[in-house]
Amino acid sequence: MIAGVRGLIVAQEPAALIIDLHGFLIRVLTSGRTASAAGIVGDRVSLLTHLVVREDALTLYGFIDQDELDLFQLLLTVSGVGPRVALNLLSFDEPAVIYAAISDEDVKLLSRTPGIGKKIAEQIVFHLKRRLPETIPTAGGSGPLDTADREALAALEALGYTLTEARGALNAVQTRDGLTIEERVFQALQRLGNT
Repeated sequence: MIAGVRGLIVAQEPAALIIDLHGFLIRVLTSGRTASAAGIVGDRVSLLTHLVVREDALTLYGFIDQDELDLFQLLLTVSGVGPRVALNLLSFDEPAVIYAAISDEDVKLLSRTPGIGKKIAEQIVFHLKRRLPETIPTAGGSGPLDTADREALAALEALGYTLTEARGALNAVQTRDGLTIEERVFQALQRLGNT
């Protein structure tokens, strides 16, 4: 199995990075969190990976840290949750927030993720609540998304931006506390307009 890759980012797609491994180009599917943290075209990147082998395809999934990879692999053990659905969930928020939602049986939060309805969210909680790691990662980086941030992300996506673009722009808005959803969207749009 391929445990990881190190190389140069040569292209970015909405849900993938194309990485040059000394002349060998590979497509690595990623979560929005990993895509925004990995850097831009021309940057060197190091990703932990999970290889999915099917009859008609070999698909490589890459993650910026072990917490995200561990949660991805745990989600794949749930019936009805494939790699795409797991990536959607990891793009929705950071692992600490997802673990907390599972632990708290917050089906409503999980089902707000694209591709995850109430039934799948209930299955995730049912199958994983007792299988969570003993040490659950704590929120880091930009911190978990609050309700206003989630609404702002949804608005930006409705305007045609990818989740990666929307989250990156929203994370660039300093001191979001106290801003309305509309103000957050406006400031994120200003950052998107300057890129």
